[in-house]
Amino acid sequence: MNQIDPYLQAARLRTLPLSLSSTIVGNAMAYYLGVFHLSIFLMTIGVVMLLQILSNYANDLGDSEKGTDNVDRIGPKRTVQAGLFSLDEMKRNINIIIGLTLVSGIGLIMISNVLWWERILLFILGLSSIFAAVAYTRGHISYGYRGLGDLGVFVFFGLLGVLGSMYLNLHFINNAAILPALGVGLLSVAVLHLNNMRDRIEDQKSNKMTLAVRIGRENGRIYFLLLILFAIIFWASYVFTQNSVNWFSYLYWIGFLPLLLILKRFFRVREDSDFDALLKPTALTTFLLSILFFISQII
Repeated sequence: MNQIDPYLQAARLRTLPLSLSSTIVGNAMAYYLGVFHLSIFLMTIGVVMLLQILSNYANDLGDSEKGTDNVDRIGPKRTVQAGLFSLDEMKRNINIIIGLTLVSGIGLIMISNVLWWERILLFILGLSSIFAAVAYTRGHISYGYRGLGDLGVFVFFGLLGVLGSMYLNLHFINNAAILPALGVGLLSVAVLHLNNMRDRIEDQKSNKMTLAVRIGRENGRIYFLLLILFAIIFWASYVFTQNSVNWFSYLYWIGFLPLLLILKRFFRVREDSDFDALLKPTALTTFLLSILFFISQII
């Protein structure tokens, strides 16, 4: 095996497009409102990618420490579980990524040209994001084990991701921006919920009490339906808040069709392991929506 392969495997690069959706959407609205900085956009992408990779590394370690990753795991094998990294090696990797994230985040704050008190606030939010990425499965908090993972993803990869990206450009938050932020957040939660529905039985055995475990299979199916439908409703509503609208303003609505097809497939699933096949389409559809939304805002 190539020496770089374990690092790439732990990074789980397939999760990156979904995490970038909030940044793309926030910057798209900044462009529409006339204030867009390419340097901020690119720097934000870098910081968000590091946060997602940090989260993936920390989850790899945390689930192994707690015994959740075992021979019965349905999803892709983790690197600590497979013996590619020892616990100490993974802790070292995590500390390196935290350092890179801090440096990148500070650089992003400095080039955003905000006031001193805004820099302090943004730095605190950045630290909170790093903490949230690590504490999902690690430490005494391990909020992912307490059914709070959905809330964490909704806040950090939805509201904070979209509105924060917008604020870095505009230095204010447009009220209408909350609608796409809600949409991105709900779809990000939907992806997490599919993952948790897939692992529901094994998570319960390991005392990982995700929301999917707490509410059960049938309520979990209703929950997924509501996540998708409300994401569509909120995001679709944004176009009606815009002052200048043309046919291209509705372009991103095209992305709602695959979401409805995913819903159809979702309700045909009989075995929990089959939820895994819906993870990639849901994540990529969210990313596609963000790209179409960006185009709709700049044309």
